[in-house]
Amino acid sequence: MENSANDAASGAQNLPSAEPPHTASTLARGLTVADALGLSSLAGATVLAGSAGLGRVIRRLNVMEVPDILPWVKPDELLLTTGYPLRNTPQGLVGLVRDLAERDLAAVAIKLGRYVDELPPEVLRAADELRLPILRLGDDVAFDDVLNQLLTDILNRQAATLARTEEVHRVLVNVVLAGGGLAAITDKLPALLDGGVMVTTPDGRVLARSGIPEQALTDPRYFDGTSGRFHVERFKHGIRALDDEDARVVQVPVLAGSLDHGRVVLITGERRIDPTDVQVLERAAATAALVITKDLAVAAVERKYQGDFLRDLLAGQAGDPEHAVRHCATLGWDIDRPLVVVVAELDPEPATPVPTAGDLRPAHERFASAWTMVVRERDPRAAVAGYSQEVVVLMGAERPGAAEGRTGALVRSLVAQVSGDGGGGRRPFATGVSRVVARPEDIPAAYEQAKQAARVGRQIHGVGAVADFDDLGVYRLISLVPDGAELRSFTEETLGALAAPNDAEAADLRGTLEALLDNNLNVAETARVLHFHYNTLRYRIGKLERMLGPFTTDPNLRLDLMVALRVLRMRGLR
Repeated sequence: MENSANDAASGAQNLPSAEPPHTASTLARGLTVADALGLSSLAGATVLAGSAGLGRVIRRLNVMEVPDILPWVKPDELLLTTGYPLRNTPQGLVGLVRDLAERDLAAVAIKLGRYVDELPPEVLRAADELRLPILRLGDDVAFDDVLNQLLTDILNRQAATLARTEEVHRVLVNVVLAGGGLAAITDKLPALLDGGVMVTTPDGRVLARSGIPEQALTDPRYFDGTSGRFHVERFKHGIRALDDEDARVVQVPVLAGSLDHGRVVLITGERRIDPTDVQVLERAAATAALVITKDLAVAAVERKYQGDFLRDLLAGQAGDPEHAVRHCATLGWDIDRPLVVVVAELDPEPATPVPTAGDLRPAHERFASAWTMVVRERDPRAAVAGYSQEVVVLMGAERPGAAEGRTGALVRSLVAQVSGDGGGGRRPFATGVSRVVARPEDIPAAYEQAKQAARVGRQIHGVGAVADFDDLGVYRLISLVPDGAELRSFTEETLGALAAPNDAEAADLRGTLEALLDNNLNVAETARVLHFHYNTLRYRIGKLERMLGPFTTDPNLRLDLMVALRVLRMRGLR
């Protein structure tokens, strides 16, 4: 360093108090290069290049005294130099700038005129390209003033960060001690974090939120338009979010032991996420884990009691109807109205090693919680209970004939919300819907209808099926036949060679036969549906009659063929 720089320090004022006081929230975000340029010790400094990087945070200071400075450079440093180490190697400045940028240097501040008159244009272009600020210091700037003032400011900011974290801890502890829930936590955080905050389930279902801008709630980058689920899989966790060039979203997992209870998410509108935001979110996540664990313990007792009573109600063992209605009212359920029973059954998992009890518990609990959440939004008086492999819902419905299809559409929208778009690794499930019942004593029969609809729907449509009992038709009767061998025999006798399971020609002809029967033997319409020429379809009909018999003129044979095709579609040949 040059001696003249030290001379400027004579009669220096109390540097830390020379600047306007910073708020805790401003200090907590770190000293940026732009902030440093506003300090008195850097008065008169100009930006030669890399102005796009003025938002870089300064956490350390260093002085370049030797040409091979790279081994001693650390991220987020402001590197001060008189240019003396560079006086004999100007040709290597471009490479040095690139190496410093790779090490995430905050900025380079250089005094020109004594050892280096000016920086070559290619150096400035490289700094602009890499967004590495290069500052020209005034001739009267003393390095010790810069070091003193910047270090003092950095320490003040770090102290403010600790104070901010302590304040967050105090606020959140008070929320818990006052009995507040997740909504109380999210209400407190936006003012502390300068952004919108929410708590979600592990797969992104919003449990509580505050301060989230309306435009963010409708932004498909953040939320699924169908289910309203936050896209947790698109955003990084914790400090890793800072790896993104322009991070505006960060999430922290809510963990209690080995159980993952969800995420605390921060969305900022105008500023970049910084490390202190992550620290605050981690405190909030720990508090949220306490709240969720407490709520789960209370809810587990309540669910056990509610589930036992609902099981008795579904089995017709809840006592007389008036007593059942009154008891359900104490649980917040209204069963004295037109209802439908909805049964959502988890699909069987492939054979895997038996997991631990801790791994088993969250799967069906999260499934039940998802149903409870979406149903209560539509019908707060609905009864919802989760069991080991199914969730049962008793929800209000329009009276039969009042609004055709409205209840079924509502159930399908609920299924879409619970399913989301597959985030979170949830298991698929089949859903069955009963007929509308008007009396509490009809609930057990409706439960059996819903279970049958779910079971048959899965057999017909496969994974994720949604079936109404009234739409099952002949499938209801087929499902009641316990003897699979008898159904197989009937199908083979009726369809003959067309029943061959692995014969491509037989499968093609079965498709033609099914389309023909579904269109009531209308040859022209069937040809249009199958994209066949009329004469081609007439030829196929003749071939089918030679194989199966005169089904175009024999209504009984047509009935047998239709039932056999339904059996094949529902159960296959096993």
